[in-house]
Amino acid sequence: MQLKRAFVTSLFCLVALVGVSQPVPAYNLTSTHLPRRWDEGLPLGNGMVGSLIWKKGDSLRFSLDRVDLWDQRPMKGLFRPEFTYQWVHQQVQKNEYKIVQDYFDAPYDREPAPTKIPGAALTFAIPEDASQAQLDIRTAQAQVKWPNGMQLRSFVHATHPVGWFQLIGAPAAVLPTLIPPAYQTGTPEEKPNSLDGDNLIRLGYPQGNVVREANRMAYHQPGWETFAYDVEVQWQRRGDTLTGVWSISTNKQPQTARQYAEAAWKRGIIADWQSHQNWWQSFWAKSSLQVPDDTLTRQWYLEQYKFGAAARKGAPAISLQAVWTADNGRIPPWKGDYHHDLNTQLSYWPAYSGNHLDEAEGYIDFLERCRPEFARFTRQYFQVNGLAAPGVTTLDGTAMGGWIQYSCSPTTAAWLAQHYYWQWRYTMDRQFLKNKAYPWFRDVATMLENVTVKDEQGMRKLPISSSPEINNNKITAWFHQMTNYDLALCRYVFQYAAELAGELGNQAEASRWRNVLAEFPDYALSENAELKFAPSLPYKESHRHFSHLMAIHPLGLIKWEDGPQAQTIIKNSITLLEKIGPDFWCGYSWSWLGNLKARAKDGAGAANALKIFARAFCSTNSFHLNGDQTKSGYSTLTYRPFTLEGNLAYAAGLQEMLLQSYAGFIEIFPAIPATWTNVRFDNLRAEGAFLVSARRTPGGSDQVTLTSEKGGTTQVKLPAGNYKVNSLQKGKVVRGDEGFIRVTLQPGGAATLSIYQ
Repeated sequence: MQLKRAFVTSLFCLVALVGVSQPVPAYNLTSTHLPRRWDEGLPLGNGMVGSLIWKKGDSLRFSLDRVDLWDQRPMKGLFRPEFTYQWVHQQVQKNEYKIVQDYFDAPYDREPAPTKIPGAALTFAIPEDASQAQLDIRTAQAQVKWPNGMQLRSFVHATHPVGWFQLIGAPAAVLPTLIPPAYQTGTPEEKPNSLDGDNLIRLGYPQGNVVREANRMAYHQPGWETFAYDVEVQWQRRGDTLTGVWSISTNKQPQTARQYAEAAWKRGIIADWQSHQNWWQSFWAKSSLQVPDDTLTRQWYLEQYKFGAAARKGAPAISLQAVWTADNGRIPPWKGDYHHDLNTQLSYWPAYSGNHLDEAEGYIDFLERCRPEFARFTRQYFQVNGLAAPGVTTLDGTAMGGWIQYSCSPTTAAWLAQHYYWQWRYTMDRQFLKNKAYPWFRDVATMLENVTVKDEQGMRKLPISSSPEINNNKITAWFHQMTNYDLALCRYVFQYAAELAGELGNQAEASRWRNVLAEFPDYALSENAELKFAPSLPYKESHRHFSHLMAIHPLGLIKWEDGPQAQTIIKNSITLLEKIGPDFWCGYSWSWLGNLKARAKDGAGAANALKIFARAFCSTNSFHLNGDQTKSGYSTLTYRPFTLEGNLAYAAGLQEMLLQSYAGFIEIFPAIPATWTNVRFDNLRAEGAFLVSARRTPGGSDQVTLTSEKGGTTQVKLPAGNYKVNSLQKGKVVRGDEGFIRVTLQPGGAATLSIYQ
């Protein structure tokens, strides 16, 4: 464990080359003091391990986490013989619903597990208040300074499951202490609930042991059955500088936390810092943007940072809190689980046009690892062939129950299918199309074909249908006609299953899926052409989940580009949404509204919705806290459970304002306010595997560069009908359909154009 002396003076002075894509210091999280709450801590992470740095009492505190720390015991009482879609349908028909709630909903609140569990805390007795605390998002490094000159530098390595810390100018008495979660302390709640989380004592674990040796601490914690995890901290002091490394492992990893820490020492902190910086520099080089609103731009960079800290290929998908499990002595809100009725999907919305497809592929890989469990669930609950996915799952995809309409919805896997489609369309990877994307669509389509029935008019429907989370968990949450939510997802799956089958040359299956698609009814509309929840239920009260608008966004089945009828539905549905108001919206509702407004080409409205999210629904460290923290009337919900989907949906909304390609062509600046005359983006990604950079200046034209990864043809919209080719490599540019240019490029080809406004 030899520490190079040069580190003290040179390590954190290393400066990466700063290109246009790198975030500027103004976007950092900076404060004159350390945060005093865990959900305001400085967040560090690498998709697998993470830490939050804050001050608790008289101590500097690192809340340490690892995403696969899970108690995966089966939900007590859930997998009984009655756990079938058919049985639930029978109870709904008999108007006997309490038994369904008792069997399948109540356990989620009543039982402490399955659940994500916390890791541990690393503390240092430093009672003095800090004079500055900063998260440098460009280098993913936390920096803290105290009035006496002491400094902290810390980073979680971008690819290794370790975190480094260095205290410079630290008195000899300042040494680390490892604080385990209190698994044997406290009193269980009389009426536990999934929002607040119950005391950890309910998990029934023995209290783990902390062993302290010279320059080392280790903590071993047994969990449910054979599961266990370990935390390792090692450090070395040279003069007044204390340098250390920590790691967390489970007994399912090939190496232990001690081995990870010792490997880090062998590499050395300087080498780890350099490789860590290299990864983040590459991440930031993938895309960038600048809009003439500092609040919007800064929030986008903070969201990109959180995505980079929470998503990795090879790691589990982004859960409700990712690598930042609550450090409050309790089971995390909603058990820190995987909610596939909105939360995981929104968390990956920005990955595709944001040009972070490696991280997005981690989501696909996670779903593929869960596929065997999803298939077992499909056979047990729906009793048909094909593929469904629970809406609420553990780390390995096992159903956890909850409100059965949504936790076991027949269309959850259909929403997940969109991410397979996006991964294909944004990469144009034909092996992915053949081996993963189409098989997922095929199996989901098979399941939906098998589970749906035909009504008296010969139209296809689900026996009972729902719309998250409309009418909560009442029997009235079930509809005997298709909700617009379920209908949009069914139509999406069959439409794109046909497209993908055709792309692979399988015309027989393409024809089969088109025939099934033709059997579904039209969307339920009000007399004013507004999308309803269901034929029997108009949108008439404020609700956080815009499930009735799925066909507009994210699915894009009702497109502005389709003409006046579609535009009327989109405008009127959004107008009604705003007229009813945001009383029961969460922060993610405002992010989603920003995306909807962008699809409606309403730049000013999109910018306003996103700005409200950034100002009213985020913690001081930019975490989405669900409720209106300003109490300004943007929601009657003012609570503060932390979840990530609102943050990342925000980033997607700003990208939607700048670039859209979902309608079969590329549109530059489709939804920006008229006052934005100086705006740019670099290397956003369009469908067809095109990278796009653009500038709008007051000069009267947009400067656009398209680069093709795989080769192909796309059309670019011409708002004013005029353009100029400034440079062209390996391709051609001609006029296409009316109002469009047709750009054909070979792999690696590029075209730079002036498009006149």
